[in-house]
Amino acid sequence: MILTGNEIKKNIGKNIIITPYDESQVNPNSYNLKLSSEIAVYEDEILDPKKENKVQNMIIPDEGFILEPGKLYLAKTLEYTETYNYVPILFGRSSMGRLGLGIHVTAGFGDVGFCGYWTLQLTCLQRVKIYPYMKICQIVYFSVQGETENYISDKYQNSDRIMASQIYKEM
Repeated sequence: MILTGNEIKKNIGKNIIITPYDESQVNPNSYNLKLSSEIAVYEDEILDPKKENKVQNMIIPDEGFILEPGKLYLAKTLEYTETYNYVPILFGRSSMGRLGLGIHVTAGFGDVGFCGYWTLQLTCLQRVKIYPYMKICQIVYFSVQGETENYISDKYQNSDRIMASQIYKEM
């Protein structure tokens, strides 16, 4: 079951931590997250899961940044989140989807106990301009059945920056 906006509000500061939190970003069954001013692109044209793939970090200027089709951009949410006893999942906002902007490739699923900033995998169908601090995606909370165990990871837990793929640590 998905938490309603009212249930999200009731859980803020308890099972759900969002910093900064703004009640005006609560929707009927989600919470809008904003884009930080940080963005990154991979340096290599061919990405190899067996090695660390380096990224070039950039700042999105106030006048915006144009995303190009066929390129993968990594970005970070402005908000830091912690989620306990619920499963957090990110979805693109429909308004952004209508501009041809995807906010994750396949990695919208979070785990119970995840703490950190979310790394977004931005792709677009045609050139689109993004701006720092724009509402870009929404987080939805699902209830779980059964006893929960909090997420533990040496790869992504407690992330404070854009996180490139860490799959090479598993290879």
